[in-house]
Amino acid sequence: MGHDTYIEELRQRREKAYGMGGEDRLAKRRAQGVLNARERLDVLLDPDSFFESGLLATSFRPEARDKTPADGKIAGFGAIDGRPVAVVSNDFTVMGASSSVVNGKKIKHVRQVANDSGMPLVMLGESAGARMPDRMGAAGRAILGQDPLEYLRDRRTPWVSALLGSCYGSSTWYACLSDFVVMRKGATMAVASSRVTELAIKQAVDAEELGGWKLHTATTGIVDVAVDSDEEALDAVKRFLAYLPSHNGEAPPVAPVPAGSDDAMADILDVVPDSRTQTYDSRDVIRRLLDRDSLFELKPRFGKSMVTCLGRVAGKTVGVLANNPKFKGGAIDVDACAKATSFLVLCDSFNIPIVFLVDQPGFLIGLDGEKRGAPGRIMNWMNALSQVTVPRFVVTLRKNYGQAYLNMGGGRNSDEAAAWPCADYGFMDPGTAVNVLYGLRYEDTPEEFKRRVDEINQDNAPWALAGLYEAKDVIDPRDTRTYLSRLLEIYTRKPSRGVGAHRLSNWPTSY
Repeated sequence: MGHDTYIEELRQRREKAYGMGGEDRLAKRRAQGVLNARERLDVLLDPDSFFESGLLATSFRPEARDKTPADGKIAGFGAIDGRPVAVVSNDFTVMGASSSVVNGKKIKHVRQVANDSGMPLVMLGESAGARMPDRMGAAGRAILGQDPLEYLRDRRTPWVSALLGSCYGSSTWYACLSDFVVMRKGATMAVASSRVTELAIKQAVDAEELGGWKLHTATTGIVDVAVDSDEEALDAVKRFLAYLPSHNGEAPPVAPVPAGSDDAMADILDVVPDSRTQTYDSRDVIRRLLDRDSLFELKPRFGKSMVTCLGRVAGKTVGVLANNPKFKGGAIDVDACAKATSFLVLCDSFNIPIVFLVDQPGFLIGLDGEKRGAPGRIMNWMNALSQVTVPRFVVTLRKNYGQAYLNMGGGRNSDEAAAWPCADYGFMDPGTAVNVLYGLRYEDTPEEFKRRVDEINQDNAPWALAGLYEAKDVIDPRDTRTYLSRLLEIYTRKPSRGVGAHRLSNWPTSY
């Protein structure tokens, strides 16, 4: 038997593996307008860059070997915009991409190579959970837990998850460990499927209610962005990674500055009212502040009184943490606290300078917040902020009150701080302060009330803070982009080359 015979067998085995779960199942997906696991890789990766690992892997169970091409998880390495990545694409046409002994080894291998070689890890999720025959009985239990690093997240490289169908088991776990999660509308993510959940709790469960995009973007905050199609989800993965370094030992990439970026702040005085009682959308400020078309918002439906986004100033990646008076007047609730903390962790882990844009009346207090652990969330945030080692720049646009002054980088919790002339610093809103200090209400004694408010406003002005050198400068709002650009020039000259100490790299991803 010559080499030709062996090579022919290799060709046939490869062809079978490339066929995935068979033409009938693939045709059904095409009819639904959903990409299959290999098509997703074609869209995500640069042409001809995919280098597969484990094409010929199958189930270790003899009765399942012929039915498990690539054992349901397609793994390997490729490139996105010329930068190397590791990737796992779940093939739902093969036993629902259920987790098995063999495909678990594939995930472990590419994850380890990604960490050791400084590559982002991308998980394209669509899986049915554990493969039951592999998990049954004592033998099945003994298989588990053989990789003590399986769920360790030390953020040496970025992890990204796209939820593209029914996601249970490994697709859920890796999403919860990821730095960025995008979800296609119509996909679901939960600990177990609605069918299993119904059996467990003895009541009907709607899959969308159990783990749909509305739940995970607005309530749990696990999902950063929801989109309408696989293609949009994969594009979001590419966009997110473009802002980040490939690993935590290097600074983020620098991009060309689009023409006209420096002109956008010209009308900022028309965007932000000088009165603290009038609202606006802080994203309108951020868009003008950043390089043109570079704003990439994270968790827009979660903790809406806080905006977290990536973007660029003069080509350099920055993370922007901004209060948003459009929602709850900018008051910071429990969800906004969690959102802010997770964003600090992301930025510090991957060497992204942080810009605080402050316009907040304090924390949103009340029974709901206390029941949900508001004090603990506030201190989690402060704990994280105290450990941040990337540059932190604060610009106070208008109001900046209470303990939240510190959470938003006040005092020694930032490296540089400036204020707009209309900035207002204080323990609480001046009107509230007059009521607390003097027992006055505007409805009862309007002239006396206004006089007391004016007195407090004098003490709250930014000139006093600048006089104490707690604000390094008071700046014309139209100069804010230039101010931040100059700071980035200065702080990126450090001998560390923009690489931080990563004290938050082991911070929990969900808490």
